[in-house]
Amino acid sequence: MSLRQFSKVSTALLVVVFLISCGSVANPPASPISDAAPTVVMELSPTAAIGTTREVAVLFSKPMDPASINTGTLIVPGVAGVVTYDVTNMIGALKPSVALAPNATYNGSVTVGARDVSGTPLAAPFPFSFTTRGTPDTSLPTIAAINVALGATCVPLNQLIKITFVEQMDSLTINPDTVFIQGVVGSVSYNPDSREATITPSSNLAANTTFTVMVTSGAHDMGGNSMAAPFQQTFTTGPCPAGEVPPVALCPFIGEFSVLAGSTITNTGSTVVSGDVGVSPGTAVTGFPPGIADGTIHSADGAAAQAQAALTAGYVDAAGRSGGIAVAGDLTGKTLTAGVYKSTSSLEISGDVTLDAQGNSNAVFIFQISSTLTTGSGGHVILANGAKACNVFWQVGSSATLGTNSVFKGNILALASITVTTGVNLEGRALARNGAVTLDTDVISGCSCP
Repeated sequence: MSLRQFSKVSTALLVVVFLISCGSVANPPASPISDAAPTVVMELSPTAAIGTTREVAVLFSKPMDPASINTGTLIVPGVAGVVTYDVTNMIGALKPSVALAPNATYNGSVTVGARDVSGTPLAAPFPFSFTTRGTPDTSLPTIAAINVALGATCVPLNQLIKITFVEQMDSLTINPDTVFIQGVVGSVSYNPDSREATITPSSNLAANTTFTVMVTSGAHDMGGNSMAAPFQQTFTTGPCPAGEVPPVALCPFIGEFSVLAGSTITNTGSTVVSGDVGVSPGTAVTGFPPGIADGTIHSADGAAAQAQAALTAGYVDAAGRSGGIAVAGDLTGKTLTAGVYKSTSSLEISGDVTLDAQGNSNAVFIFQISSTLTTGSGGHVILANGAKACNVFWQVGSSATLGTNSVFKGNILALASITVTTGVNLEGRALARNGAVTLDTDVISGCSCP
């Protein structure tokens, strides 16, 4: 089930969002507590039926009086159950005591008895409705992405850990007992908009130390299901040697995808892809054959959706790296050492550019490009002195175009589309978040996760 956000009404201080699916919801605005009557500015717009064992929930924009969120104020007629209120995340939920009727439509409401902590009630009741499917919710939740790469080193001592789930979770089960860094005291919050749990350590992490991130089986989705097995992943803090940066967080959740698109994948000619090819949420993959992928082709399935979530996390990670060295225009003729490079507009490679690892096989290169990335016909990205293509990341704020017969190295993380023209040799990945990937008689060798 997903939500449709309506325009703000006057000086509204309350947002109610109905969370009954993996769909997105709106973030509450950061507004101070006030005695003004709160106004509901969200309306439920269901697009899919929910499992008969799934809870329903509402998201408030400001702290509510927990005693006022109960079976008398969060009501679905004909449904008995337990109403809870998550103080940390401002979420009220109704958990049915018996399964909902299959293939049925329910109409519920939040009444004016719901009050914020200052005692101010809703100005008017908030109605909502939802439809069930014929089966219970039995799918097990999984983790789509984590913003620190598997086995990452040089992680900053003030790093927040963000864990993205594939589906909407029961926020009360996302807490310091179920989501944590082993041996580290901290808090945990849950953002239903992004389905993201954030671990905030109470103080900086110890330097040069290996830590383990844990998600236990106590974390449940909104159908009461836990993961098939607990999750754990390690990372090591810095400080790093001068100029060294950790890789962008793609693995392990990107899997073996070498080509990934948001809308469509179109191929012409005898393209050869080493690895998986996938699209999500779009469905169209055309041109295979004559193109060949030695992995699996995924069309709007769970693997492609998880890879897109990992791509989003990786894109945000790359774009957020600080301390970038300014670059602009055409990189042709330059030799660049490991580090973060930032372009506030477009970037071009019309000829040859060299990435020099200076003997460090773990050297990482991150390019933050606000607009487009374009390579010229016959242009080359040259790796020198131990540099590895899979440790090169091109974060592109719009679209990327690789010119005919060019040789390109690295992971392209594009917000929009990627066009790989005729005869390109790409050692790395072509990953487009929202748009299409277009191929034409190319060779794409891909990267493997450790």
